Amino acid sequence: MPGQDQLFDRQGAAVSDPTIPVQALLLDLDGVLVDSLPVMREAWTAVRSKHRIDVPFAAYQQHLGRPFADIMHLLNLPNAEHLQETYDDAARANSDQVEICAGVEEVLQTFVARGWLLGVVTSKPRNRALPLLKRISLPFATLRTPGAERGKPAPDPLLLAVLDMGIDPRQAIYVGDMNVDQESARRAGLGYVHAGWGYGQPGPPPPALARNPADLPRLLLAHDTSPAASRIIQ
Repeated sequence: MPGQDQLFDRQGAAVSDPTIPVQALLLDLDGVLVDSLPVMREAWTAVRSKHRIDVPFAAYQQHLGRPFADIMHLLNLPNAEHLQETYDDAARANSDQVEICAGVEEVLQTFVARGWLLGVVTSKPRNRALPLLKRISLPFATLRTPGAERGKPAPDPLLLAVLDMGIDPRQAIYVGDMNVDQESARRAGLGYVHAGWGYGQPGPPPPALARNPADLPRLLLAHDTSPAASRIIQ
């Protein structure tokens, strides 16, 4: 039987190395921290209309989690830069429709109180991600958005995030909602928890599953023996 200090998934498998104390929780943005799907749908409608593209939103949605240019490549759509300009303009115009996922702020405050670092790794451009993140009253230690490095499902964004935090990848857990999030975490050597309230399904092997934000402390803090946690438990 696994040791008592391990973090478990729903099948009893360890989420992370039990010999390495977890210190950080990294999170995807869309579908995990904020509900932006209606805005993404409207933005893609604007792209279809302006550029006369006959690709339904469902085809775009199945690739969420990847950088926009990578999605365009998978959809065989040229001129990704021009398409993204249209998409970003429409998304910014409707950004007031984006809502913070219910209960997520309160739950993440629990992790902060236990001494965990928080960070965000997203494929949303920084000029759209940062204003949304500023609406969430939490002390994020890092925000990683697409740059020169490879995007998810490559491990690069997560590895850069843990480098920002000055920790070992094995000291971090990533919470995502798409298969590419799970793959990126696996390749980066991070534990992974799938956000069941998000937009996608996990891939094999079945990861730890949080059906709602309130499941995260049950999955990740039940065996937290860090000094910060001990002070609170007492």
